[in-house]
Amino acid sequence: MRGVPWVRFVVFVLAFAPALAHAQATITGLVKDSSGAVLPGVLVEAASPALIEKVRSAVTDGSGQYRIVDLRPGVYSVTFTLTGFNTVKREGIELTGTFTSTVNADLRVGSLEETITVTGESPIVDVQSVRRQTTVDGDVIASLPTSRSYGALFQLVPAVTGGSRDVLTRPGLVVFGGPGGRGTEGRLQVDGLGVGAPLSGGGVSGYLPDIANAQEVTFTTSGGLGEAEVGGPTMNIVPKTGGNAVRGTIYAAGVGNALVGSNYTDELRAAGLRTPG
Repeated sequence: MRGVPWVRFVVFVLAFAPALAHAQATITGLVKDSSGAVLPGVLVEAASPALIEKVRSAVTDGSGQYRIVDLRPGVYSVTFTLTGFNTVKREGIELTGTFTSTVNADLRVGSLEETITVTGESPIVDVQSVRRQTTVDGDVIASLPTSRSYGALFQLVPAVTGGSRDVLTRPGLVVFGGPGGRGTEGRLQVDGLGVGAPLSGGGVSGYLPDIANAQEVTFTTSGGLGEAEVGGPTMNIVPKTGGNAVRGTIYAAGVGNALVGSNYTDELRAAGLRTPG
């Protein structure tokens, strides 16, 4: 019987593994030659400082398609390599949230030493998903004059309701929702893993995620998706990972006596009220 809790833990981890992988961005596309025929067996490498391993690769299948999943937010370069063809490199591909970036390539016959670098704007339209998302970068969060609490970010997205409209001085548990729905059906996630509890609709809990060290925060406002049990918005906090430099931040907030009022007057004290409510 002692092994039963461990079995339950393993089942729990395996059950959430697909959700964690689904919470990251993807680069996909089609590779052809100069005549328009698809090219199988092309080595596709996605490189970025956001990856701990620096490079993640895939190989095109029989239909010339490839797919590199579970990518962290950041700026990527994609390189296409096949023996007997010129190497093609695409730079400046920015990934945020669960964005699926479509990057196609055309290879032509040439020497292995020649590399064609394509520099252009990053794809801004996800043509493989109906998901509507708004991403707040970590640098923006660090510059906001408010507490490092997830509830302090609701004002940035019109499609999210809840939280306080005042400048918060301390983190707190805040439920949220979307227009036209229940005010408690919003879901809070950390790197794709739900951190809610049965309290207040199951969307949030007493756990306060670290907003100050978030790489980005993504709000998914398109309700009725298959991975969610409610129609409300989802807030996903992506923490920072990797890096070869040691950095740190200090955040402090408080209110002085000059900004705190009191209605405990001498008249109330004389009347016998020893301590104000």
